[in-house]
Amino acid sequence: MSIAPHRFALVQRLLHWLMAACIIAMFFIGVGMVSTVTPTYLPLILIHKTLGLTLLVLVVIRLALRRHYGAPQLPADLPPAIKLGARLSHLLLYGFMIIMPLLGIGMLWAAAYPVVLYGGVRIPALLPQSDPVHTLLWQAHVYLGLAFFALVLLHLAAGLFHALIRRDGVFGAIALFPPRNRTTPAE
Repeated sequence: MSIAPHRFALVQRLLHWLMAACIIAMFFIGVGMVSTVTPTYLPLILIHKTLGLTLLVLVVIRLALRRHYGAPQLPADLPPAIKLGARLSHLLLYGFMIIMPLLGIGMLWAAAYPVVLYGGVRIPALLPQSDPVHTLLWQAHVYLGLAFFALVLLHLAAGLFHALIRRDGVFGAIALFPPRNRTTPAE
C-alpha cells in the first residue's frame, strides 16, 4: 500500500502550469480568431490548432503521470461537499482538456478543411464532409469552450481560496516552489 504524496511530483507541477498558460492563451486566441477577418485570422487558426493538439498530447501524458505518481490527499477537515466539488471539477477539467481538441479537429474534418499544423504536419480526415455535423461540432466547441472557461475561473478561485483564506496546503501541493513557512510573531 503506497502513501499519498504531500505534493505533486515536479514534472506534474510543471505540466500543470505549462498547460494552464496554454489553455488561457487558447481562450484568448479562440476569441480573437472568431472576432476578426484581418490577415491575423489564418495565423491564429494555425496556432490554435497546433496548440490544441499539443494540449491533447500533454493531457494524456499528465493523466499517465497522475496514475504513476498519484495525488496528494485533500485536507481531512475539508467539508465533504467541497471534497466532492473538487473531485468533480477535476474530472470535468480533464474531460474538457480531452474533448475540446477532439471537437475542434472533428469540426475541421466535417468542414473538409485540411488539418495542417506547424511544420506542415497534416492529419488525415477521419470524418466525411458534412455541413450539419460541422455546425453541431462548431456549436459544441464554442459553448463547451465557454463552460470550460467558467470552470477554469472556478478552479482559479478555489486555488486562491486555499492559498489565501484556508492556507491548508492544497495550493502548495501544486505550486512550482514550496511555500515559505511563515511564522507569526508571538503577542
